[in-house]
Amino acid sequence: MKAAIGAAMECPMSAASPRVPYTRLASDAFQSLLATSRIVHDSSIEPALMELVFMRVSQLNRCGYCMDIHGTALRKAGIEPRKLDTLPAWHESRFFDARERAALGWAEALTRLTEAAPSEADYEALTPHFNEKGISDLSMGIAIINAWNRLGAGLLPPMP
Repeated sequence: MKAAIGAAMECPMSAASPRVPYTRLASDAFQSLLATSRIVHDSSIEPALMELVFMRVSQLNRCGYCMDIHGTALRKAGIEPRKLDTLPAWHESRFFDARERAALGWAEALTRLTEAAPSEADYEALTPHFNEKGISDLSMGIAIINAWNRLGAGLLPPMP
């Protein structure tokens, strides 16, 4: 799984964008975001779960580039196709366990901030499944993928 994720992170997001070459013009920030992504990938959250969260957040943000990257990583890692197919409807799908549901719920709550701040119930759903370190790592992962999604959806890097 780590090899698939590492390969996905190395995909040509640094290729020239049809809008602006942000990887060159904001090189320090881009490299810092990439370094932070690597730290998140090596966090306490298992890689498959982090990739599911990345995929769901990318779906919510309509970032085709990131959906392609994370869908590819999940398929290479052997995630059940039916699980991927039902990710947008994870609330009603039988393919997600309680830990995954808690992480996906938190990911949606942190991503949909324009609708409402995450509720106490959203947070409390995490505590049976994640310790404080896990909640912190998961939240950082959600923040990072939201940043990548804004770059991908806004600046339109070419698909790998």
